Amino acid sequence: MADVIYTWVDDNGVTHYSQQAPQQESIKAEKLYSKDLSQAKVGFIAPLKKQEVQQTSEVEKSAALIKQKDAKQAQSICESATHNLEVLTTHTNLIRQTSDSSKPVAMTEEDRQTSIAQQQERIKLFCNKK
Repeated sequence: MADVIYTWVDDNGVTHYSQQAPQQESIKAEKLYSKDLSQAKVGFIAPLKKQEVQQTSEVEKSAALIKQKDAKQAQSICESATHNLEVLTTHTNLIRQTSDSSKPVAMTEEDRQTSIAQQQERIKLFCNKK
């Protein structure tokens, strides 16, 4: 059984929806039937772009190749990433040396969070899971 829904726009430009027709006969209301209305999809996760998936798999392949061919280098990367993550998470006011100038530059919080994510990814890729 379908319900009738009336919709109209008042003099102030406000759209109204009601199961009862407007009381003023001068207002022209449009009739909608509930059986004709479809629900909108709510809450979904957007699919990943193919490029993002390929980049991740290429990084993982590269890390696996380094771990396979040079265990010492992989261990060194693991230790470096662990140390860097420790520094990044225990200190908030950091200064870093930029490659294009000889002057030290204060690291912004955004840069620090980006570096933390990079070090966590390096640890995931190069440190042996225990």
